[in-house]
Amino acid sequence: MAHFTLYCTRVLPDPVMTAIRARFALVHEPLDHPPSREELAQGFAQADAVISTLAEHVDHTVLACASRLKIIANYAVGYNNIDVVAAGQRGIVVSNTPDVLTDATADLTWALLLAVTRRVVEGDRWLRTGQWPGWAPTQMLGGDLTGKTLGIIGMGRIGQAVALRAAGFRMPVLYTSRRPVAVPAGLSWTRCSLDEVLTQSDFLSLHVPLTDTTRHLIGAHELQSMKPTACLINTSRGAVIDETALVTALETGLIAGAGLDVYEHEPAIHATLTRRANVVLLPHLGSATLETRIRMGMICLTNIAAVLSGKPAPNRVG
Repeated sequence: MAHFTLYCTRVLPDPVMTAIRARFALVHEPLDHPPSREELAQGFAQADAVISTLAEHVDHTVLACASRLKIIANYAVGYNNIDVVAAGQRGIVVSNTPDVLTDATADLTWALLLAVTRRVVEGDRWLRTGQWPGWAPTQMLGGDLTGKTLGIIGMGRIGQAVALRAAGFRMPVLYTSRRPVAVPAGLSWTRCSLDEVLTQSDFLSLHVPLTDTTRHLIGAHELQSMKPTACLINTSRGAVIDETALVTALETGLIAGAGLDVYEHEPAIHATLTRRANVVLLPHLGSATLETRIRMGMICLTNIAAVLSGKPAPNRVG
């Protein structure tokens, strides 16, 4: 593969970069910051293959520069950052990294759910101020998880992994999905309408891709339908939630709290969210374990190697 040129838009974990350098000529050494539009276009113009991330917007303008490009290997499960139709029209394959980040994202979903419910971040901040007076019976009371109802919107691989973890808290699961899923023996998973999941869930977790139909799937109407004691968790894509409506819901007590790993206008975050104690915010860490990020990179390389060898990409999308 040494005679092929690869453009990698961002620095990836060391084992992945070592494998890249051993197999390909790089357009240039990637930097650890997002490329400008000009840099992105220049990279695409010189490459036979590209490893992109969800932070890069690959539209028809960028693709028009890609005279020799054969594949864009997106370093993510989602690929809404790429104009897949325009790429296909130019004969460019687009691939993603499915399956590999399921457990990491499901684990983080539960980290957010627990942190919001038991006020973990608030407690940590308070203790660090040196102002904690000691234990008290009514101090920083949170809520129980055990026996409460978990609602899941989107019962794909990640949604099911989140639901499996609910068994440890003896939580019944309500879910809405395009099709029913096989329920493991002994577990209580019930497929419902979106309205039923919204109105009956104590915790609502989002696991859908960002498409035209899921953009602002959770807006003012949906938030008004939720219990005032409910918490909303999002580790999917930020624009699935109408962030302005979410801020209003939190300020007016329509819902009790939120745990967010993704944002509608990422990396910008609504200023009100950063000031609210009942919101836990993370900087898009869903797949951020070393093991997962290495596996993601290796999947990208597997797809690239296949296409450059004249074979189908194992994880082609679109």
